[in-house]
Amino acid sequence: LACSHHHCAFPLNRNELCIWNTATAQPLHLSGHHYSISAVAFGSNTSPLLVCSASRERVIVWNLDECAQKVQEGLTPQGIVIGTLLGMVLHVRFSPDDQQVAVCAGNQIYMLSAKNKAVLAELNGHLAPVTAAEFCTWEESMLISVSEDRTFKARKLCLRLLFFLFFLPPAKVWDYSTGQSIYQSAVLTAFPLLSLLIDEEDKQIITGCAEGQLWIFSLVSDHNYRCVTHINLKKEQEKFCNKMCKSGKEIGKGQNTSKLCKTNNRRPEGSVETSLPILLIERCDFLVCFHNEENISSALNTRHFLIGSSTGLLIIDLANFELEGFLTYKDYSDLSIQFAGSCALTKAAVNGKVLCLITSMFEDMIAVLEVNLAALVRTQQSDFLQCGNENSLSVIARYRITLNSFPPRVKSTVKDQPLVFHNKIKSSGYTAAPQMTMFSSNNNLKKKEVSKWKASCKCKNKEYPLESYPPIKYEKEISVTCKPTPICCIKYSGDGEMLACGLSDKTVLIFNSNLTDTHNVFSGHDGAVNSVGWSHDKKWLVSASEDRNLRVWSVCNNKPALTLGKEMFHKTARFAQFYFMDTFILLCCGAEFHLLSFHLDTTKDDLKRYKNRSVYKLVQKFSMASTTEITSLSAVNDFYSYIVLTAGSNRALEIFDLNAGCSTAVIPEVHTRSVHQICQNKGSSFSTQQPEAYNLFMTTAAGDGIKLWDLRTLR
Repeated sequence: LACSHHHCAFPLNRNELCIWNTATAQPLHLSGHHYSISAVAFGSNTSPLLVCSASRERVIVWNLDECAQKVQEGLTPQGIVIGTLLGMVLHVRFSPDDQQVAVCAGNQIYMLSAKNKAVLAELNGHLAPVTAAEFCTWEESMLISVSEDRTFKARKLCLRLLFFLFFLPPAKVWDYSTGQSIYQSAVLTAFPLLSLLIDEEDKQIITGCAEGQLWIFSLVSDHNYRCVTHINLKKEQEKFCNKMCKSGKEIGKGQNTSKLCKTNNRRPEGSVETSLPILLIERCDFLVCFHNEENISSALNTRHFLIGSSTGLLIIDLANFELEGFLTYKDYSDLSIQFAGSCALTKAAVNGKVLCLITSMFEDMIAVLEVNLAALVRTQQSDFLQCGNENSLSVIARYRITLNSFPPRVKSTVKDQPLVFHNKIKSSGYTAAPQMTMFSSNNNLKKKEVSKWKASCKCKNKEYPLESYPPIKYEKEISVTCKPTPICCIKYSGDGEMLACGLSDKTVLIFNSNLTDTHNVFSGHDGAVNSVGWSHDKKWLVSASEDRNLRVWSVCNNKPALTLGKEMFHKTARFAQFYFMDTFILLCCGAEFHLLSFHLDTTKDDLKRYKNRSVYKLVQKFSMASTTEITSLSAVNDFYSYIVLTAGSNRALEIFDLNAGCSTAVIPEVHTRSVHQICQNKGSSFSTQQPEAYNLFMTTAAGDGIKLWDLRTLR
């Protein structure tokens, strides 16, 4: 099967080619084969539009404009036979300029001229039938092929220009020599590779096998064909169904997800598990708009590729390689085909719709589907995408938080007084419901106060120059100690002028940003320092160590201003940092993180000079669900934000809203391995836009790679 923008091509009566015009719904019948047609492909250009059909005994190129003209004149259209007796042809593909045709027949690839009967090259090397081949548009004369031998090959087709001088004028003859193999992959899987797609924008190839596995390889020159990612479509489909069913139960409204829940990983007893062969991979871009309650639309990712399988269609996002939506043939009663033997898709979506051409695996039957991809993704994603409703996640605090919004941080000393000195004793409040709002907003701020507050914060935060390039040049290297010592953690101050390092020799070092001078050295921990964090005003430094201690240091003094001992934590304290504009301290301990309020006082009493006057108080503990240990934590201290992000050993990401005092969202299986780093975009929150529209991103890093997320939509 084959599809172009407005035409579909498929065999009729086995050896007759039918071209169906989708605009006029008029068929064009082309006869010229004696055996069953096994491969069809449209040309790359639209004027003239070429189509190539192949069977066991011949390969024919048809000019559709000339064929339509012949039919109008009452004549029989004829094509150009460019190859004969090549064997069983499984795939044909035009070159980008429509001058050559790659014909995959058996273990070989024949390069044929599209204008006459001439074999330009024969490419060997595969050990099994070649199932697909694609031309690389940005690399001249480069061809990539996949085979049933479970490998892919990259070849360079060498061009030689020969001049012949006869009594006739000189003529140019292009001679394709035997293709030089540039790269051959290892065996990728135990199942044959069936489909192939070259992504021109990202310069990578996508190939799929008969068991529903996808591999993405980079074609960038210095990447050496490295594997970008591997996708198991069965697992992705099960995870998508579980997420849809869970979303339907929790929300309790919206679309009906009963059809999607039928395809979960629980199979009825006595049923047979079917494979998910990837018959086709096609690039397709379309716009998906989501509407909130105020009927304001917002567009999300539009770069996708479609997977045509034997059971349905799957939509994969090219930005994150996640499943966006799918449909199965058996869920539609009007469709007589439940298992497809082959599939074809149009390369461009018109108004979000594409044409899908499928044939039955067991019968001589063809069906044409018009699929609205935008509507499919919108309906399946609307249940668990937050689109700006009242309960959506807000990264930036809506109001300024004043100091009187919090409980007092220093316990007042009570003098000797009678036990009861009031006529009426106020109730202790045991019977009242606990107050869940941690941060109460102050709405009575004057405009002058708000402007002064914003101006002061702008002065503290330096904007990163947008015209600057990312740091890729090696600048300087220094040794932090005389002997080899591992550096466990590093942290820049908010203005980028100071750098703090936690070492395994139980010390903390502070350097200037240009690494020219050691500003200070802090010692006192009994274990390796695993995390350091700067205060917003750059006056304090918090450090956590493997000795289960946490210390707060004054940058100008090498003695700790506050120390939390082992009796406070049952496990090692990690990821210590200041939070909420230096109002709190956050740290992790096992599967929970602690929120501490504190008051720092470095003054000394003459009589009790060894007693520390700084105090702290545990505000609340938050536990991460279904995990044994928090592997990463991130919160913004450069502006007021309620959001705390945590990642656990269960490979899940959990978002906490500390203003509500609870977890607001859980994203399971963020990576295939545990996340070891979360980084947020901590730029200035005072932009020309409203805080609700502020676009804040985060990145998660694990052993399998790095992902970029939008915190507004959790995608």
